[in-house]
Amino acid sequence: MSAHSHQVEKNNLISLIKKDTGVNIHKCYQCGKCSAGCPVALDEMEYPPSMIMRLLQTEDAENEEAVKKSYAIWVCLTCEMCYTRCPMEIDIPTVMDYVRQVSIKEGKTNPKAKSIISSHQAFLDSIKRTGRLHELGFVMGYKLKTFEMMKDATLAPTMMKKGKLHIFAEKIKDKAHINNIFKKTEKK
Repeated sequence: MSAHSHQVEKNNLISLIKKDTGVNIHKCYQCGKCSAGCPVALDEMEYPPSMIMRLLQTEDAENEEAVKKSYAIWVCLTCEMCYTRCPMEIDIPTVMDYVRQVSIKEGKTNPKAKSIISSHQAFLDSIKRTGRLHELGFVMGYKLKTFEMMKDATLAPTMMKKGKLHIFAEKIKDKAHINNIFKKTEKK
């Protein structure tokens, strides 16, 4: 038997991230460039990107839970500033997105992120239905999820007049392709 056959595959979050995304968080040596460049780290995140990486590196279950329950993973803009600044080229936006999906799946989302999650789901629902973003459908889906039906309602007529909000959705030709993408991601 080879030496590899005796290794037990870890099932912790950092191992799952590496297996499912190919991102190796152990390469992070805590230089802090990701956090220094992050536009929301200082004001919005309880853990800046470098701290998220460190918490995951510890492979400690409590630290993993803290990351999954954090607000920081939800306010990440996935702007890729951290990725472009990282000397080790660690794809932190992919890590954040992966942890968000795990957080949803395990029911560990931060309560402060409710409106962000509602927006995310309304966006995906719109894409799933039409193959592209239908702004009015997106807004209505978001309003239904957050129960804020009348908030900003006075903006709609002006946006429609300016052609920014269309009543009817424009659909793509090959919707089966979009459906296949959703099926593949839902399996994971």
